[in-house]
Amino acid sequence: MLAAERREHLLGLLAREGKIVAKDVAADLGISEDSVRRDLRDLAAEGLCQRVYGGALPASPAVADLATRASVAPDGKQKVAAAAAALVRPGSALILDGGTTALAVARHLPPDLRCTVITHSPTIATALLDHPRAELFLLGGRVFKHSAVTCGAAAVEAAQNVSADLCLIGVTGVHPEAGLTTGDAEEAAMKRALAARAADTYVLASSEKIGTASRYRVLPWEDVTAVITDAGPGHAVIEELTASGVEVLTA
Repeated sequence: MLAAERREHLLGLLAREGKIVAKDVAADLGISEDSVRRDLRDLAAEGLCQRVYGGALPASPAVADLATRASVAPDGKQKVAAAAAALVRPGSALILDGGTTALAVARHLPPDLRCTVITHSPTIATALLDHPRAELFLLGGRVFKHSAVTCGAAAVEAAQNVSADLCLIGVTGVHPEAGLTTGDAEEAAMKRALAARAADTYVLASSEKIGTASRYRVLPWEDVTAVITDAGPGHAVIEELTASGVEVLTA
């Protein structure tokens, strides 16, 4: 089999099965595992898969910069944001992560809602300036320009001094095996620090993120109250997550 044919086979397998196991592909095609791993390295370099131990998973499309991500699945993000905003009760304290879906959540909050919003996103803080009854706390630190959020040691330390009723975090990938993932190690650490300061943590995940993975794990499933997604209950990954005990709220 030519390299181009192997590539198409691997991409087709990834689309159908949601994962690639290198040793199984090697056995099926009668080639060495080294050849499969080399093909996977090439696909990963093009952003077409996320390599993991023993094979590969679908790569998340949500690892582009903030401006580019704004145009990805806008309808799904609005549905997820509306469902998440409905969880915020009057008088409660909310930790709101950065990202395009979290920004949509901020815009869905009623203008007259009395609440406290804690965020490490200057973009979200700006979006809530015209909410007169929303008290804003902006956590400082090094600005990660890719997502327009603060992160690093200073931001994590600032997060450790707050607490909230609810935390809404975004991820770039939701996968039964890889878990909840994102594309930057420091951003993943900041998300963990934020989630640790809230009574309940909900994950914002529009459907294009379901069944995909990025490089860095964010949280274990047991630390999450539920995943909010617009992916339907008939989605194979959603069914697998539900069967394993993960609560999923369909927007």
